[in-house]
Amino acid sequence: MSWELINKKIISIGTNPGPVHSDRIYKTVYPKAASEFLRVSGFNELSPLEVENINKELLEVLGEDETVVNKKITEISAKFNKNKSDSDFQSLILQLYQKIRIIAEKIQSNTSKMISDGQFLTQAQVAESVMNLCDDEISTILNGKIIPGDRVFYPVKPHIATNIQKIQQPNFKSNVFVLTIDANDIQSYRRVEEIATHIEKNGGITVCFISKNIKSELYANLNNKFHIHQINLLDANEVNRWIKTAKYKFGKLHMFIHITGNTNDKNITEMTRSEWDESINRFIIVPSIITKNALEYFVPNGEKDPRDFKNKSGTMVIIGPDSITGKKILGSKRANVEVFRGLLRPFTTTINQELNDVLKSKIKVHLMLPGSIDGKDPSSEKLCNALNYFSNYIPQSSEVIYQLDDSGD
Repeated sequence: MSWELINKKIISIGTNPGPVHSDRIYKTVYPKAASEFLRVSGFNELSPLEVENINKELLEVLGEDETVVNKKITEISAKFNKNKSDSDFQSLILQLYQKIRIIAEKIQSNTSKMISDGQFLTQAQVAESVMNLCDDEISTILNGKIIPGDRVFYPVKPHIATNIQKIQQPNFKSNVFVLTIDANDIQSYRRVEEIATHIEKNGGITVCFISKNIKSELYANLNNKFHIHQINLLDANEVNRWIKTAKYKFGKLHMFIHITGNTNDKNITEMTRSEWDESINRFIIVPSIITKNALEYFVPNGEKDPRDFKNKSGTMVIIGPDSITGKKILGSKRANVEVFRGLLRPFTTTINQELNDVLKSKIKVHLMLPGSIDGKDPSSEKLCNALNYFSNYIPQSSEVIYQLDDSGD
């Protein structure tokens, strides 16, 4: 972004305006995080769905005096109790309430130690900081600059790899691969053709769902070779129906592969609102919809009971936008691509941390980022080898983002 903003006299930028960890986080975000921890695991004999419904009510009175809390617990008991005596169920709700408080306070305690003086900023301090950063002169110097002292969350495991083990070509016989494609550029459809051809020549079956917004001439070469449907990838229910149709017609689905396509050529700061929204849909909203539906396929009851994810297997691969190719690359062009590649990185790591570390699942969501920092053309061979590997193995490492063209091989 700095490449674009320098012409606007803004001389520094980072990812975050800095002092965002106010005391409000303790009152809102951490209790919700604690509530989510308990929903995922269930609490005593309560199911995750019961915990979720009860917690929504409890969060309304968290931190209130004992009289208010007890009144709310009585209301919750009357609303949700089915099998227990009132006193037993109210006792269980009180235990849940206390557990939320303990977890929230533990998170607050841990994160406050990462702030130099151990204190969150007050709302008034945050407001004062923001108002000063809005000053015309200071905003050109500090607009978006990271102010050290409150950086809390860093990855503690390696998530990015540039190599993947090369294996003997597996036989994909009867394996069904679902390809979802939201690309709006011809290069991506050449890649789709290469991937689908690789799968089918080795015995697999491909089912391609292409965004209904894409012009048919872009994928004309695919029409007579592969099984293709145009659907609304922004409609989660429609995506779900087509996945069920694919399973009904072809059998068990082996792998989901989503191709985002590449970014447009515009500078970020010069995009219209509709162009920006289209990019957000392409690189965040649609990948999240496809991922959610893939997870629902792998674990049909998982949304209602996350405990069902434990030890379940499944593979999804997201192929993100290519890095810019060529010998001389403008910083602004690289910035455009890196913003959207950058969006997909935390998206992928967060999903896998939840799946593997929290839910103890064997499902993996991999992100492939073609292209290299030095402008080399992406290698289709490396991409196909990665699909071979993911088809046969569940990697045990925390590496889930692959920039294979940066390997130097």
